[in-house]
Amino acid sequence: MPLPALAQQQPDTPDIVVLGDPLPLPPGVPAYGAVTIERERLTGDASGRVENVLSDVAGFQQFRRSDSRSSNPSAQGVTLRALGGNASSRALMILDGVPLADPFFGYIPFNALAPDRLSSIRVTRGGGSGAFGAGAVAGTIELASATRRDLPLASGEAFYGSNNAVQAAASVSPDVGGGFVSVSGRFERGDGFYTTPASQFTAATVRARYRDWSVGMRAVVPVDAQTEIQARGLLYRDNRTLRFAGANSSTEAEDASIRLIHRGDWAIDALAYVQARNFTNRVISATSFKLTLDQRNTPATGVGGKIELRPPVGPDHVLRLGVDARFGDGTLYEDAYAASGAVTTRRTAGGNTSTAGLFVEDDWTIGRLVLTAGVRGDKWTITDGFFKEATAAGAVTTNTRFADRDGFEATGRAGALFHASDAIALRVAGYTGFRLPTLNELYRPFVVFPITTQANAALGLERLRGVEGGFDLTPLPGVKLGVTGFYNRLEGAIANVTIATNIRQRRNVDAIVAKGVEVTLHATHGQFSLDGSYAFSDSRVSASGTSAQLDGFIPAQSPRHTGSATFAWENRQGFGASATVRYVGKQYEDDLQTDVLPAATTLDSVIKVPVGRHVTVIGRAENLFDETVITRNAAGSIDLGTPRTLWIGVRLK
Repeated sequence: MPLPALAQQQPDTPDIVVLGDPLPLPPGVPAYGAVTIERERLTGDASGRVENVLSDVAGFQQFRRSDSRSSNPSAQGVTLRALGGNASSRALMILDGVPLADPFFGYIPFNALAPDRLSSIRVTRGGGSGAFGAGAVAGTIELASATRRDLPLASGEAFYGSNNAVQAAASVSPDVGGGFVSVSGRFERGDGFYTTPASQFTAATVRARYRDWSVGMRAVVPVDAQTEIQARGLLYRDNRTLRFAGANSSTEAEDASIRLIHRGDWAIDALAYVQARNFTNRVISATSFKLTLDQRNTPATGVGGKIELRPPVGPDHVLRLGVDARFGDGTLYEDAYAASGAVTTRRTAGGNTSTAGLFVEDDWTIGRLVLTAGVRGDKWTITDGFFKEATAAGAVTTNTRFADRDGFEATGRAGALFHASDAIALRVAGYTGFRLPTLNELYRPFVVFPITTQANAALGLERLRGVEGGFDLTPLPGVKLGVTGFYNRLEGAIANVTIATNIRQRRNVDAIVAKGVEVTLHATHGQFSLDGSYAFSDSRVSASGTSAQLDGFIPAQSPRHTGSATFAWENRQGFGASATVRYVGKQYEDDLQTDVLPAATTLDSVIKVPVGRHVTVIGRAENLFDETVITRNAAGSIDLGTPRTLWIGVRLK
């Protein structure tokens, strides 16, 4: 994970253009302290999963500690800097400029993200929204698709692991004309492990089995020497069972995007995309072990686009001007069941949201000093919200239409990067941002035994203000150290607030205030490398009125300490080994700090042995010492994370 403040500067010589790349990074990006994960690390993790590689960046977290094999998809929101508290994404995650969050729920479909389809990930903790659109209140996670330089003509891998698990992927990437096309597929399944402790087994307890597949296509077509069109498509299906027999969930997606990149004097980045998603979820009673709620259908659609221009304003400036927009809609269809198995109530709920913005940002290089500043103006809407309830016979008992809402938000960010010498760079930044509540937060209640969490159609926006400062140090060749101190205040933070025994409601609290320190280390020496990351986050809730009981508490699901370190060795013949240790500190399950999730330390390892020019045998071990990782604790009702999991496989290239 090299630190981009030094490593990602644009060279004085002309860039080598690689087919499939975005526009080059402006020189002021390192002022916001971004961290880059390279392709070698993405494809070298013991789990083979993007979300676990992202845990290399201390401060990254999903709502729960489980990965996408053993968590409910709706809990896969991502955040940074201990600004957690609910399952929606507070970090903006994008792939080739396209937001990945589900239009209804705000979760990230991690099972659809294959590491071999990516070239790198850049994580910016904090930083406001800049030119990326609304939603980046905790930071921005930018995924870039694999380019021509990353993709061999053909590649594939197949692994077999514990609990009868299979993981396989393949791609074919031929040159076509002056461009290339890459077609890839990924499949995985497993009988899973028991997420329930043995002491809490019931007659209905089952393993967390999973099965998913995805097919992706990316085409890059040059129009002329400076212009290319990048098209991407994805088809994805996922099925999981959690805790009880019949407690099944599924997701599906059909995504498509097209992007035009022009690298001339007037550089252009134009993007359009469409997303069709669906989610189903069946809730099983923890006492009768019968179906109590069938969220049988949640279709959602996301449509959006962006146009960015970089006019020629001189060699010392990179000016970005643009517009972007995102429109989302979704509807929940669910049926409630009596113990007899008969439907008692049928419910539908949903609505529409949109954001449309203008932005301008300029990076000004003055010798060793780079100044960067940008402003945005966004028009937002929440419309057509409704909740309808009827009997099994169709008689309507509730039919509520919620008032349409709209508004305008002005946000901005500014930073400075000073190269004091070839060995040290100093940086400082300040920013604001905002996030709309998701349709899920506004209109969909949910149950995770024994807790019911109510929706709240009156939720307001979350608004962030933050400052940070730090330095990037290169004391020796191959050694880079970065340190950042930050203060972030998320006003109107949406939290799951306890309002009665086993009942919570989504509410805006006054604020979540997070302050802390982040440290990142990258060192190489010959065939050896070390990457480390640590974050201390002192995060507190500021609350009054009906939520006053939360004032001064740590937000739910927000650890104070997180850290990771990866030590790796690889020689020129392709033999290699790595070990990754990750630590997550104690955190609380609930808003009232009554249920504790203890600290956990896990160790993963990977060994690679080439057996020919194109074939490598790989052994992988997750949670090698079988650490008990508690992912949920609701008044003693426990869920567990991934136990020791061993894999053996082969990679062809």
